[in-house]
Amino acid sequence: MFYNGDMENTNNMRLSKRGTPLAEPLKEMYHEAFLRQFIYKLKAAYPSFDTESFVSQVMNETWEQLELKGRIRQIAIVLGKHLPSDYEDALAVLYAIYEECSGFPYLFFPDFVEVYGGAEEHWELSMQALERFTTKSSAEFAVRVFLLRDPERMVRQMLIWAQHPDEHVRRLASEGCRPRLPWGQALPVFKKDPSPILPILELLKEDPSLYVRKSVANNLNDIVKDHPDVVIEMARRWKGQNPYTDWIIRHACRNLIRKAHPEVLALFGYAMEEEESDPIITSASLHARPALLEIGDNCRLDYVLQAKEGEPMHLRIEYGIDFVKSGGKTSRKLFLLSDKTVPGGSTLSGSRVHRFADLSTRKHYAGEHRITLLVNGVEVASSTVELGAAEVE
Repeated sequence: MFYNGDMENTNNMRLSKRGTPLAEPLKEMYHEAFLRQFIYKLKAAYPSFDTESFVSQVMNETWEQLELKGRIRQIAIVLGKHLPSDYEDALAVLYAIYEECSGFPYLFFPDFVEVYGGAEEHWELSMQALERFTTKSSAEFAVRVFLLRDPERMVRQMLIWAQHPDEHVRRLASEGCRPRLPWGQALPVFKKDPSPILPILELLKEDPSLYVRKSVANNLNDIVKDHPDVVIEMARRWKGQNPYTDWIIRHACRNLIRKAHPEVLALFGYAMEEEESDPIITSASLHARPALLEIGDNCRLDYVLQAKEGEPMHLRIEYGIDFVKSGGKTSRKLFLLSDKTVPGGSTLSGSRVHRFADLSTRKHYAGEHRITLLVNGVEVASSTVELGAAEVE
């Protein structure tokens, strides 16, 4: 997703008992001052816009209960009620100011298109609007309702976008059709059969923009979850064609590497255990300090590995944390420590500081968290920490 650093979200920051900052929810970037700043820009193009009515309707009695996407949708809906009733005229107002409205907070521009531009007679207008607005925020969420309504027509449009000179539009072609886009509507039709979107990825497999290449890799990573064989076949076919493409397929296959998928490990030259009696790591240790933490605290992880004697070997070293969820179950998240070729018999050591702070994408819960050290997807050592709830002053 495109960001420009305009998210001013540091006011009223809460502190834990130990004085550690606790992150504010991302939804708090939408406050009255932000809305009035936006209206100031908008009234330059549409002087009759009713400021007070807009603010009061957006920040109504439901506002505090709305999460991030709910707030984006509420702003888009109320915006449509205060712009000209003709869809093309309303877009003309937004076109007049959209270049001044850059970054994540302005996702309600493409959301406006999703809400008001779905009629058949508005198709071309909506495609033009998404193409424009994605260059300043991102239309990756808004485009999905059009894909669900008419996937064949929308895929044809995305094939055109995949050849656009602007990297943000090219990225929309890939990001918008991801089968499992985080925060976005899932696309069951492509989860079941990804073949219609593969030509889009083919067009982007050598894209000069890292922004686009990351999206292509993440799209393929989505496909891996339902059709690993499809991605493995593409990786075999693409490998060695272009350095950009090699980066994409390696990033796309990261979860298969983490799971120590034999064919993928071999494809990328990782060392593999030929038999259980001959492990590639002969000894390993992992220590987590302190062992007792509060949510928001830092934990230092120290590890030591001993590789077996012999030929140089390619090792991917990661640590995984089994995060406790709200219902008491756990879910593992992996974090990369090192990915390199080392001489046989090497002793490898290092440390990493991990912060157990709430994020917009992850909330922490009290309980025992198991931390594991993995080499080429195989667990070689582990430790535990006890995470307690932070006390807010």
